[in-house]
Amino acid sequence: MCLSITVFVLLLYSAAIGNSKQEEEDYEDVPINKTWVLSPKVYESDVTLILNKLLQGYDNKLRPDIGVRPTVIETAVYVNSIGPVDPINMEYTIDIFFAQTWYDSRLKFNSSMKLLMLNSNMVGKIWIPDTFFRNSRKSDAHWITTPNRLLRLWSNGRVMYTLRLTINAECYLKLHNFPMDEHSCPLEFSSYGYPKNEIMYRWQRRAVEVADQRYWRLYQFAFVGLRNTSDVAHTQSGEYVIMTIFFDLSRRMGYFTIQTYIPCSMIVVLSWVSFWINKDAVPARTSLGITTVLTMTTLSTISRKSLPKVSYVTAMDLFVSVCFIFTFAALMEYGTLHYFTSNRQTKKNRGKQVKSKSNQMYLYSAKY
Repeated sequence: MCLSITVFVLLLYSAAIGNSKQEEEDYEDVPINKTWVLSPKVYESDVTLILNKLLQGYDNKLRPDIGVRPTVIETAVYVNSIGPVDPINMEYTIDIFFAQTWYDSRLKFNSSMKLLMLNSNMVGKIWIPDTFFRNSRKSDAHWITTPNRLLRLWSNGRVMYTLRLTINAECYLKLHNFPMDEHSCPLEFSSYGYPKNEIMYRWQRRAVEVADQRYWRLYQFAFVGLRNTSDVAHTQSGEYVIMTIFFDLSRRMGYFTIQTYIPCSMIVVLSWVSFWINKDAVPARTSLGITTVLTMTTLSTISRKSLPKVSYVTAMDLFVSVCFIFTFAALMEYGTLHYFTSNRQTKKNRGKQVKSKSNQMYLYSAKY
């Protein structure tokens, strides 16, 4: 009896030692803040098995449902910031998060996990739409500290791909009413190689959203609103669906009121001061008139520096021209007045001289 109890105790002790060794083998020493703790080892998970199975035999050169039906791409844009707007080059800068969603039947899977959140390493292994921005002059993707791209995969084959972009896009400015002008700056995108019968673009329900506008660098402009449209472009290579977002901007007049309108108005009033100066003060009135004319010339030159060299007349050009005409007319008025006054005085003096000579001649003849 004692022997059986001893054997049973030894068996329990050996089992306990075996379990502790197995637990120690399942953990590895990892230093955290110079303190050694036990961390569980990482094994191949179910997600890795799902992805390996999906990518086995997957051809990322072919679009989903090729030869069957067009691939529908649902798009959405989150506007992080707009600005600045460059009127000289007629372009503007915009920072956006661009999202595209489509269905790929080859990426369906059965698992308790209905959604896989993946990083940019998975992007190059599946098919991605060849979307490009048609009116962009320069586009930059953000890569610091990691590529700003996100990929989400649902069990029903739905794929969502988002990335962050900074785009310099063209915006043709019509400056006839400058600086009281309003503009609609477009942002156009479409597929580069797939025509309408291959890829269809659609807007999502909440297609375009904007961030807090207090930190936008619009400076001279105020953001009025936006609207999104879709159209079809007919080209030699086929018909392409074009998605467009219009950003409505209105120019603020504060800067131009302080820098141009008020100084020009004051120069015109200053040119009228010469009307209260004695007409005989030729140096004073002449110097004042020439100074105001030269000042208006300088202001008109400065006002055009913030604009492209357009061939038509803007509203500010018209205002500055009218002010220049007023100052020039004030100078010409004094010149004309001085001319006729001087001629009248000269004729009067000549008449007096002739009269005095005739009187002298009469007195001389009467004397003799």
